[in-house]
Amino acid sequence: MISNSVMNSRNAVCVIVHDKDTDTVASLLYGARNWSPQPVWTLPGGKAEPGEPLDEAAARELKEETGLLVDPADLSLVHVVHVEQGWDRAGQFVLFAFTTDTWAGELTNTEPDKHLAVQWIAAERLPEPAFPTAAQALAAYRDGGPSFSRYGWPTATAR
Repeated sequence: MISNSVMNSRNAVCVIVHDKDTDTVASLLYGARNWSPQPVWTLPGGKAEPGEPLDEAAARELKEETGLLVDPADLSLVHVVHVEQGWDRAGQFVLFAFTTDTWAGELTNTEPDKHLAVQWIAAERLPEPAFPTAAQALAAYRDGGPSFSRYGWPTATAR
């Protein structure tokens, strides 16, 4: 029997746009939403549409949220986070974090109804408060691994 959380499993993407010359990454400050009682910092990204390739979803979300253009071929998968319960309380999701240091355009707040700010921040870490899965993905990228983590699941035990 398939549990409801598996039935509701979704794919999400984020992009770590790394300006290596300034050692900064593109970031967003989400306004308070029903899933976050306060503004929260995160990386550009969002949900992949059913049937949409993940790299194309990442490039699309980056453009929609920041105006930055990237060729999906210039994205590298750097981290995967398996989340036990999504931001919207609708079940688990898997976040695929991509990175690039090649893009076109200027960082712009293209969704001012959703974001309070869009800016380049030090690549060291997201400002607080930060969306936990985006912070995990950025830390893994910055530290060179691991390639997989999980969020919200009970601690694994050896069997």
